[in-house]
Amino acid sequence: MEKVRVENLYKVFGQNPEKGVELLKQGKTKGEIMEETGMGVGVANASFYANEGEIVVIMGLSGSGKSTLIRLINRLIDPTAGKVFVDGKDITKLSIDELRQCRLDHLGMVFQNFALFPHRTVLQNTEFGLEVKRIDPEERTKAALKALEQVGLKGWEDSYPDQLSGGMQQRVGLARALALDADIMLMDEAFSALDPLIRRDMQDELLALQEEMQKTILFVSHDLDEALKLGDRIILMKDGVIVQQGTAEEILTNPANDYVAKFVEDVDMSKVITAENVMVKPLELSYYETDGPKTAIHRMKKTGSDYLFVRKDKRLKGVVTIEDAVVANKKGEKDLHAFIREDHTVVTPDTPANKLFNVINDKPYPIAVVNEKGQLVGVITKTSLFTGLADNMDWQTTQEGEE
Repeated sequence: MEKVRVENLYKVFGQNPEKGVELLKQGKTKGEIMEETGMGVGVANASFYANEGEIVVIMGLSGSGKSTLIRLINRLIDPTAGKVFVDGKDITKLSIDELRQCRLDHLGMVFQNFALFPHRTVLQNTEFGLEVKRIDPEERTKAALKALEQVGLKGWEDSYPDQLSGGMQQRVGLARALALDADIMLMDEAFSALDPLIRRDMQDELLALQEEMQKTILFVSHDLDEALKLGDRIILMKDGVIVQQGTAEEILTNPANDYVAKFVEDVDMSKVITAENVMVKPLELSYYETDGPKTAIHRMKKTGSDYLFVRKDKRLKGVVTIEDAVVANKKGEKDLHAFIREDHTVVTPDTPANKLFNVINDKPYPIAVVNEKGQLVGVITKTSLFTGLADNMDWQTTQEGEE
């Protein structure tokens, strides 16, 4: 379900911004418009969407327009032209009162500089949005306490912002947005002011919370590693223009232009390539629970393998080895139920490839890839893992050689 849609959005700063929009439509660049008119282009003809439960990272270098874009979405800045839909409603047409209510009901904001009130306690800061909504004091305290517990600040309710570390202050800002229970969260460089270790902890915490909350999150960042870690999809901006949008893999393996290719050239592809990209089909290495040991031995002989994955109703049950199948056959067993091993490793299709190296070296059989229904959809061997990564490394080398 689509939660946010942006259509042909423009923001031009200065006198007669409508003229700036016309110049952009005529093909003028941000630099040319600044030189000719003195007007600054913040966002130029931006269009994108965000689905329910999705994290979309808006990224780019300083001055790319990413922070302006996110502020246009909740109308902290009014657009010069274009439309912004939240749950199907165009918020560019809302009155001030309607906009205020829309923000309170749907849009939570987390800023880079924390934006905490120094004279309010942690609890009071967390309650602020609910206070503006005129929620009953008892209810808002209950919601704020729950949000603080979610972000790991239980016990700090009566402290003041200056008594907290930077990471803890950022958690208060996140808790304030969570307490509102807004279905859309706008996070503008939310972790960029934090130390690297704290920043990684906050990224992990956000992903853990997202597993539980399934909010729609628009996250602004200038850090590509952060975007790759957090984003279901990435929007890359330059000079106010969206130059490419898509999944991390789409952007890294098929950059839209030289700017994007240069932007992503130093990325470790093993962090982006997933199990789905390096797995092979399991058909020849599969075996059904209803088959007996002779069938298993025959299939292993045919494939040259010393193991088979066992499936029942397409769901993965375990592994049978050639040694176990031979023993079962000598004993005259009709099936292999007692010989099914469960010490195999299972991953989902979206598991990053860089997490598979240690696992595959520690196990005698390949890694099983299963979908959300527990069905075996592929297997990862050492050969498929390393050749899959090598193919993508070859792509990177080709890109660098063409520059």
